[in-house]
Amino acid sequence: MTTVALLGHPVAHSLSARMQNAAFAAAGLDWEYVLRDVLPEELEAVVREVEYANVTAPYKLDAARILGSDLQSVNTIVRRRGFSTDAAILEQVTDCYKPAIVGDGGAAAAFRQALPEARVFSRRGEWPPDVGDADPVVHATPVRDEVLFELREEQTLVDLPYPRTATAEAAVAAGARVLDGLEVLVAQGAASFELWTGRQAPVAAMREVLGLGA
Repeated sequence: MTTVALLGHPVAHSLSARMQNAAFAAAGLDWEYVLRDVLPEELEAVVREVEYANVTAPYKLDAARILGSDLQSVNTIVRRRGFSTDAAILEQVTDCYKPAIVGDGGAAAAFRQALPEARVFSRRGEWPPDVGDADPVVHATPVRDEVLFELREEQTLVDLPYPRTATAEAAVAAGARVLDGLEVLVAQGAASFELWTGRQAPVAAMREVLGLGA
Protein backbone atom coordinates (compact mmCIF):
# COMPACT_ATOMS: atom_id res chain seq x y z
CA MET A 1 0.00 0.00 0.00
CA THR A 2 1.19 3.50 -0.84
CA THR A 3 0.77 6.13 1.85
CA VAL A 4 0.23 9.85 1.34
CA ALA A 5 0.57 12.08 4.41
CA LEU A 6 -0.80 15.51 5.20
CA LEU A 7 1.97 17.38 7.03
CA GLY A 8 0.88 20.24 9.27
CA HIS A 9 0.31 21.42 12.82
CA PRO A 10 -2.51 20.97 13.69
CA VAL A 11 -4.16 18.67 11.12
CA ALA A 12 -7.03 16.97 12.98
CA HIS A 13 -9.59 19.37 11.48
CA SER A 14 -8.64 18.59 7.89
CA LEU A 15 -11.11 16.98 5.46
CA SER A 16 -8.32 16.00 3.07
CA ALA A 17 -8.07 12.40 4.31
CA ARG A 18 -11.80 11.82 3.84
CA MET A 19 -11.68 13.30 0.35
CA GLN A 20 -8.50 11.62 -0.87
CA ASN A 21 -9.32 8.19 0.53
CA ALA A 22 -12.65 8.37 -1.31
CA ALA A 23 -10.71 9.29 -4.45
CA PHE A 24 -8.27 6.40 -4.07
CA ALA A 25 -11.16 3.97 -3.53
CA ALA A 26 -13.03 5.30 -6.56
CA ALA A 27 -9.90 4.90 -8.68
CA GLY A 28 -9.31 1.34 -7.42
CA LEU A 29 -5.91 2.24 -5.97
CA ASP A 30 -4.34 0.55 -2.96
CA TRP A 31 -3.36 3.89 -1.47
CA GLU A 32 -4.17 5.55 1.84
CA TYR A 33 -4.09 9.16 2.97
CA VAL A 34 -3.20 9.88 6.59
CA LEU A 35 -3.02 12.98 8.77
CA ARG A 36 0.41 13.55 10.26
CA ASP A 37 0.74 16.25 12.92
CA VAL A 38 4.37 17.35 12.71
CA LEU A 39 6.13 19.41 15.36
CA PRO A 40 8.38 22.21 14.08
CA GLU A 41 11.54 20.45 15.19
CA GLU A 42 10.50 17.32 13.24
CA LEU A 43 9.62 19.04 10.00
CA GLU A 44 12.89 18.94 8.09
CA ALA A 45 13.44 15.23 8.67
CA VAL A 46 9.84 14.39 7.76
CA VAL A 47 9.85 16.47 4.55
CA ARG A 48 13.06 14.77 3.44
CA GLU A 49 11.65 11.33 4.29
CA VAL A 50 8.19 11.25 2.69
CA GLU A 51 7.63 10.30 -0.94
CA TYR A 52 4.05 11.52 -1.31
CA ALA A 53 2.48 14.25 0.80
CA ASN A 54 0.42 17.36 1.07
CA VAL A 55 1.69 20.23 3.19
CA THR A 56 -0.62 22.56 5.07
CA ALA A 57 -0.29 25.43 7.54
CA PRO A 58 2.08 26.51 8.89
CA TYR A 59 4.70 24.69 6.82
CA LYS A 60 4.24 25.50 3.12
CA LEU A 61 7.02 28.08 2.99
CA ASP A 62 9.32 25.87 5.06
CA ALA A 63 8.70 22.87 2.81
CA ALA A 64 9.72 24.89 -0.24
CA ARG A 65 12.95 25.88 1.49
CA ILE A 66 13.77 22.36 2.69
CA LEU A 67 13.20 20.86 -0.75
CA GLY A 68 15.21 23.58 -2.47
CA SER A 69 12.19 24.41 -4.62
CA ASP A 70 12.02 27.36 -6.99
CA LEU A 71 8.50 27.89 -5.63
CA GLN A 72 7.88 30.13 -2.64
CA SER A 73 5.24 27.77 -1.27
CA VAL A 74 4.87 23.97 -1.57
CA ASN A 75 1.69 22.08 -0.74
CA THR A 76 2.36 18.82 -2.63
CA ILE A 77 5.38 16.51 -2.49
CA VAL A 78 6.02 13.86 -5.14
CA ARG A 79 9.14 11.76 -4.60
CA ARG A 80 10.87 14.61 -2.78
CA ARG A 81 9.99 17.22 -5.39
CA GLY A 82 7.84 20.17 -4.38
CA PHE A 83 4.77 21.42 -6.23
CA SER A 84 1.94 23.82 -5.48
CA THR A 85 -1.67 23.07 -6.41
CA ASP A 86 -3.18 25.68 -4.08
CA ALA A 87 -4.17 27.98 -6.93
CA ALA A 88 -5.82 25.27 -9.08
CA ILE A 89 -9.21 26.85 -8.33
CA LEU A 90 -8.26 29.73 -10.63
CA GLU A 91 -9.05 27.46 -13.58
CA GLN A 92 -12.69 28.15 -12.66
CA VAL A 93 -12.21 31.93 -12.76
CA THR A 94 -12.67 33.23 -16.28
CA ASP A 95 -11.74 36.88 -15.70
CA CYS A 96 -8.71 37.98 -13.67
CA TYR A 97 -8.52 41.57 -14.77
CA LYS A 98 -7.54 43.17 -11.44
CA PRO A 99 -6.89 40.46 -8.83
CA ALA A 100 -6.32 41.08 -5.15
CA ILE A 101 -5.02 38.76 -2.43
CA VAL A 102 -5.83 39.28 1.24
CA GLY A 103 -3.28 37.47 3.42
CA ASP A 104 0.44 36.72 3.37
CA GLY A 105 0.90 33.08 4.46
CA GLY A 106 1.86 29.98 2.50
CA ALA A 107 -1.36 29.69 0.50
CA ALA A 108 -1.26 33.41 -0.28
CA ALA A 109 2.27 32.94 -1.63
CA ALA A 110 1.00 30.31 -4.07
CA PHE A 111 -1.65 32.71 -5.35
CA ARG A 112 0.91 35.51 -5.59
CA GLN A 113 2.95 33.29 -7.89
CA ALA A 114 -0.13 32.43 -9.97
CA LEU A 115 -1.29 36.06 -10.03
CA PRO A 116 1.92 38.12 -10.08
CA GLU A 117 -0.02 41.26 -10.96
CA ALA A 118 -2.26 40.97 -7.88
CA ARG A 119 -2.43 43.66 -5.24
CA VAL A 120 -1.66 42.13 -1.84
CA PHE A 121 -3.16 43.22 1.47
CA SER A 122 -1.97 42.06 4.88
CA ARG A 123 -1.88 43.36 8.43
CA ARG A 124 1.90 43.55 8.13
CA GLY A 125 1.59 45.70 5.02
CA GLU A 126 -1.31 47.52 3.39
CA TRP A 127 -4.46 47.36 5.54
CA PRO A 128 -7.46 47.44 5.54
CA PRO A 129 -8.10 45.73 2.20
CA ASP A 130 -9.33 48.06 -0.53
CA VAL A 131 -10.90 45.62 -2.99
CA GLY A 132 -13.79 47.62 -4.34
CA ASP A 133 -12.54 47.43 -7.92
CA ALA A 134 -10.75 44.06 -7.70
CA ASP A 135 -11.71 40.79 -9.36
CA PRO A 136 -11.18 38.12 -8.28
CA VAL A 137 -10.44 38.63 -4.60
CA VAL A 138 -8.61 35.78 -2.85
CA HIS A 139 -9.23 35.57 0.89
CA ALA A 140 -6.17 33.76 2.28
CA THR A 141 -6.27 34.63 5.98
CA PRO A 142 -7.40 32.30 8.79
CA VAL A 143 -9.98 34.85 9.99
CA ARG A 144 -13.42 33.22 10.01
CA ASP A 145 -15.77 35.29 12.16
CA GLU A 146 -14.97 38.86 11.04
CA VAL A 147 -16.02 40.42 7.73
CA LEU A 148 -12.67 41.71 6.48
CA PHE A 149 -14.03 43.35 3.31
CA GLU A 150 -17.23 43.56 1.31
CA LEU A 151 -17.85 42.73 -2.33
CA ARG A 152 -20.41 43.69 -4.93
CA GLU A 153 -22.60 41.52 -7.13
CA GLU A 154 -20.24 41.55 -10.13
CA GLN A 155 -17.18 40.43 -8.16
CA THR A 156 -15.78 36.94 -7.45
CA LEU A 157 -14.42 35.77 -4.10
CA VAL A 158 -12.08 32.79 -3.67
CA ASP A 159 -12.44 31.98 0.04
CA LEU A 160 -9.70 29.59 1.16
CA PRO A 161 -10.73 28.58 4.71
CA TYR A 162 -13.49 26.09 5.38
CA PRO A 163 -16.17 26.13 6.62
CA ARG A 164 -17.27 29.29 4.80
CA THR A 165 -16.11 32.49 6.50
CA ALA A 166 -18.11 35.54 7.55
CA THR A 167 -16.46 37.40 4.67
CA ALA A 168 -17.79 34.79 2.24
CA GLU A 169 -21.27 34.83 3.76
CA ALA A 170 -21.38 38.60 3.34
CA ALA A 171 -20.25 38.23 -0.28
CA VAL A 172 -23.01 35.68 -0.95
CA ALA A 173 -25.57 38.03 0.58
CA ALA A 174 -24.34 40.80 -1.71
CA GLY A 175 -24.80 38.57 -4.77
CA ALA A 176 -21.10 38.05 -5.50
CA ARG A 177 -19.85 34.77 -6.91
CA VAL A 178 -18.16 32.75 -4.14
CA LEU A 179 -15.82 29.80 -4.61
CA ASP A 180 -15.59 28.64 -1.03
CA GLY A 181 -13.02 26.62 0.85
CA LEU A 182 -14.52 23.23 -0.05
CA GLU A 183 -14.39 24.09 -3.76
CA VAL A 184 -10.78 25.19 -3.28
CA LEU A 185 -10.05 21.93 -1.43
CA VAL A 186 -11.43 19.81 -4.27
CA ALA A 187 -9.55 21.75 -6.94
CA GLN A 188 -6.18 21.54 -5.23
CA GLY A 189 -6.84 17.97 -4.09
CA ALA A 190 -7.65 16.80 -7.60
CA ALA A 191 -4.48 18.40 -8.94
CA SER A 192 -2.41 16.77 -6.17
CA PHE A 193 -4.03 13.37 -6.85
CA GLU A 194 -3.01 13.60 -10.49
CA LEU A 195 0.58 14.51 -9.59
CA TRP A 196 0.88 11.54 -7.21
CA THR A 197 -0.84 8.90 -9.31
CA GLY A 198 -0.55 10.01 -12.94
CA ARG A 199 -4.28 9.37 -13.27
CA GLN A 200 -7.25 11.66 -13.77
CA ALA A 201 -8.82 12.50 -10.42
CA PRO A 202 -12.31 11.11 -9.71
CA VAL A 203 -13.66 14.57 -8.93
CA ALA A 204 -17.27 13.41 -8.59
CA ALA A 205 -16.33 11.02 -5.77
CA MET A 206 -14.29 13.76 -4.06
CA ARG A 207 -17.20 16.21 -4.24
CA GLU A 208 -19.73 13.64 -3.06
CA VAL A 209 -17.86 12.75 0.12
CA LEU A 210 -17.67 16.46 0.99
CA GLY A 211 -21.39 16.94 0.45
CA LEU A 212 -20.98 19.07 -2.67
CA GLY A 213 -23.18 18.87 -5.74
CA ALA A 214 -22.02 17.52 -9.08
